[in-house]
Amino acid sequence: MTAAPSAAPGTAATPLRVILVDDENLIRSALATMLSLEDDLDVRGEAATVADGIRLAQSEQPDVAVLDLQLPDGDGLELAGRISEVSSATRCLILTSHARPGYLKRALAQGVLGFLPKTTSADQLARAVRAVAAGRRVIDPELAAETISSGDSPLTPREADVLEFAADGAAIEQIARRAHLAEGTVRNYLSSAQAKLQASNRHEAVAIARRQGWI
Repeated sequence: MTAAPSAAPGTAATPLRVILVDDENLIRSALATMLSLEDDLDVRGEAATVADGIRLAQSEQPDVAVLDLQLPDGDGLELAGRISEVSSATRCLILTSHARPGYLKRALAQGVLGFLPKTTSADQLARAVRAVAAGRRVIDPELAAETISSGDSPLTPREADVLEFAADGAAIEQIARRAHLAEGTVRNYLSSAQAKLQASNRHEAVAIARRQGWI
């Protein structure tokens, strides 16, 4: 007698395995709770760092990894690349409050399938997880439009981060705390960004980068 075919991934019999990596504990816990309400999604674990995310992906072999961009020991795009080394079938979805064209371009170049802002609703996120698991690309449409019109940014993601943190006129020590960087490193990033944008100071650099859609 021929055996019945196994259920497709994501059905009630075989829910999609999902992991979450975000260093904001409250947000990560809320995401886990929301996704766990979906019958076809199984949140298998949570992590707050790149290192723990790699270990979690290796042990759980998830279908989808939902990753924050900014983590204490690296970023979500670095983590996505490392996850592909330890769990080749895992597909990654970036969920971030730093949704910028430069990050999206880098994510697409690395093969990340999903890129959404943290303002995404629970229903939208659940649908995105299913789509990414099926190999479909899910990109925030507003960010996609900005990316098409912005052109290539000369800034590295970290330079863009530091400029964004400097946008409200914050002092170097404040920027350093926000970006989890040393003050000297912040000064180096600001100086490099100003030079690339041909700005006379960091405030002008912020204005140029914003006008171009790079932060």
